Amino acid sequence: MIGVRSMTAALSVGLVLAISACGLQPASQFIPDVEPGERLKAFGSLEGVSLVTTSKDFTEQLILGKILTLVLSAMGADVVDRTNAKGSVNARESLLRGDADLMWEYTGTGWVNYLGHVDGDAAPDGQSVTLSDPTEVFEAVAAEDLAENDVFWSEPAPFNNTFAIAVTREDADTYSLESLGDIASVPQDRQTFCLENEFESRTDGWPGMKDAYGFDIPGQNTSTMDSGIIYSQIGDGCVFGVVLDTDGRILGNDLVTLTDDRGFFPIYEPSVTIRRAINDEYPEIAAVFEEIGRSLNTDTMRELNNRVDVEGRTPVSVAEEWLVQEGFLAEAG
Repeated sequence: MIGVRSMTAALSVGLVLAISACGLQPASQFIPDVEPGERLKAFGSLEGVSLVTTSKDFTEQLILGKILTLVLSAMGADVVDRTNAKGSVNARESLLRGDADLMWEYTGTGWVNYLGHVDGDAAPDGQSVTLSDPTEVFEAVAAEDLAENDVFWSEPAPFNNTFAIAVTREDADTYSLESLGDIASVPQDRQTFCLENEFESRTDGWPGMKDAYGFDIPGQNTSTMDSGIIYSQIGDGCVFGVVLDTDGRILGNDLVTLTDDRGFFPIYEPSVTIRRAINDEYPEIAAVFEEIGRSLNTDTMRELNNRVDVEGRTPVSVAEEWLVQEGFLAEAG
């Protein structure tokens, strides 16, 4: 493993030097010239408005962050692109400090990780919040985060970046697998799982899933590994593997995800979170990204992630192409 890391570091240094020699900008800062498409023109102009965008540092967040940056730029705003922040906490803290003005965030992350709640905690209105209920989670996090932290949450896009269990298409057919409950009917020696390191111990991961579904799976049937390895091990090193439901490698490896028929996994729908002062002055920002978000379902997000992770394209080119296709950006002349 040390050798691999050393080789990766050397390649990274070489890439940085090559970029510098060519005079290119780092991908996280590059904003191509864009013009508004017909669907975007309806929301007016942000000419003269200065805004700072941010995102976390994984593929889906980079694509979403570029969507923010490109759309705001096309509306005429002067945008500083600070996407690719290292980790959830850094991105979130930049928003709270006012170093950034808006970012896409997941409802479950906000309610559980930032506001410190667990399943069944009360929302600001006193009602209990079920983590698997998208409406309850969104309304609760939106109300509390605005009241406590001056962070506004737009209506979320209709996809859920939560944990899922995946199998090969062949195994899904062989064992008639459609939902997590169907796993119990698979012969026990074939109930083998590849688990991501963190998922193995999280209460909303392996221990909780086993309890929720009543699985009796012996320890020798599980293997723990880095998340990136799991996708290639499903159907080879294990029958079942834990994945994220919008990951592009699901498409790239022709995998099938099983329905969470007991609603165990928390909801992680993406909203654009905006500092209250910005949202109060420019409510059209939330409106435009709510309109864009309606076109971002699970299948679409998997495909966009696939173009980066499997096809090797850049997040900004994937985001721009999709926005042109959907009519939010004009085609380059």
